Amino acid sequence: MAESTAQPVQNIASGYSFDGAALDLGALLWEGKCLPEAPIRLPLAMLNRHGLVAGATGTGKTKTLQLLAEQLSANGVPVFLADIKGDVSGISAPGTADDRVRERAEQVGQTWTGEGFPTEFYALGGIGPGIPLRATVTSFGPVLLSKVLQLNHTQEQSLGLIFHYADAKGLELVDLKDLRAVAAFLVSDAGKAELKTIGGLSTATAGVILRSLTAFEQQGAGDFFGEPEFDTAEFLRTAPDGRGLVSVLELAAVRDKPQLFSTFLMWLLADLFHDLPEVGDAEKPKLVFFLDEAHLLFTGASKAFLESITQTVRLIRSKGVGVFLVTQTPKDVPSDVLAQLGNRVQHALRAFTPEDAKALKATVRTFPKSPYELEEVLTGLGTGEAVITVLSDRGAPTPVAATRLRAPRSLMGPIDAAALESAVKSSPSYERYAEAIDRESAYEKLTADTAEAAPAESPAAEAEGRAAPKAKGKPRSDDSLVEQVVGSGVFRSLARSVGTQLGREITRSLFGTSRKRR
Repeated sequence: MAESTAQPVQNIASGYSFDGAALDLGALLWEGKCLPEAPIRLPLAMLNRHGLVAGATGTGKTKTLQLLAEQLSANGVPVFLADIKGDVSGISAPGTADDRVRERAEQVGQTWTGEGFPTEFYALGGIGPGIPLRATVTSFGPVLLSKVLQLNHTQEQSLGLIFHYADAKGLELVDLKDLRAVAAFLVSDAGKAELKTIGGLSTATAGVILRSLTAFEQQGAGDFFGEPEFDTAEFLRTAPDGRGLVSVLELAAVRDKPQLFSTFLMWLLADLFHDLPEVGDAEKPKLVFFLDEAHLLFTGASKAFLESITQTVRLIRSKGVGVFLVTQTPKDVPSDVLAQLGNRVQHALRAFTPEDAKALKATVRTFPKSPYELEEVLTGLGTGEAVITVLSDRGAPTPVAATRLRAPRSLMGPIDAAALESAVKSSPSYERYAEAIDRESAYEKLTADTAEAAPAESPAAEAEGRAAPKAKGKPRSDDSLVEQVVGSGVFRSLARSVGTQLGREITRSLFGTSRKRR
């Protein structure tokens, strides 16, 4: 090897020679040659420092996710994968060797054998193959729901007040018809007096929210909300042999509802944030969470929502959870969020239009200085190749390395429908979550026959009477109510006493989501 070539190769390779457990990503590419003697690796302990997998369509992002997930599982780390296109299910089955796999393995110095990994399959609301995954409206919260309904800032604030009203009156919001019933009651003749007690909520705004909810429910979104609510602790399990469980959320059946599934993924992350204890830096993460099509989270997002994402991504690292965002270009991710992503796998970018060229230049600026001409390298990468920089075992950025990635060991494609259905129904979790439950909640209370209610009281008055014992103490003014729900409280936990028979406490977090009782 020429001296002029040897020095930069040596400098890059030394930046990836870590002590301790690490994921093997591939082999260094330099001047068009693959160098298996210079492996590119990612320290296992740095997987909770978050990351980004980016690149144009067809450049190999999905296979990169598969490669990372396999090695995490093998190291005993549970993994969550969102399967947008329905082609990640193959991670549960051994791959088959063909000429391309053998050639890739030889090029990168990989000893390749096919292997399947322990996998559970989930589906939002049971739409499509998978264990039904549901959330209650209460735990989903007003901030995330506002993002799904595409409400403006004023409407988002007003929805928060409706949630607060339901909490205070003991009207549990389990599914969408519960929330719709509360909003409809507040704009009805019987509820107008109640509406006046909620500072900052107008009849017109409540009507807009009600229409948005009705349209949303008519689009079939009601299946995602209800009980039994999914316990996200299921994602933290390991298989009997010690390998991490790979949880695959099958989203192909709901690809026409991108705002919903992307926001639902943030609910899952926020729910994990509630329950996990602080662990700081550990030898390996408790869970690594891959959010595909991440740009959908940020499209049309309010300032409060973006701030909440930034807060969650930053803080959940200390809970031992790593988050990888998967999208086409880094410019899809707000800079405050991008700053939290220390591990970068950048697949090829295209520069067919002026906008593409601008995005390419912006991407290059996000990388540390390197001996590569990155604009040229990024447009010349082949499928299954990427430019990589990660955090070393000391937490410092590694040198930029063009890399030919290893071949996944599991099946690179979907398993057949019969095998998928069998895997779903044989899961111990299937029986627990398969059948939806519709118990008494806000809808039933507000539409109860008058014969079942006290003769002189409306449903709202009856609910207020039940809640009264919980309201002793300092009286709350309209102004203090608005301040609690709307102000900077997006980032504070709001503990409220709810007038239900259980008298349970709802705590809302960064996204306004509530803490469930496990």
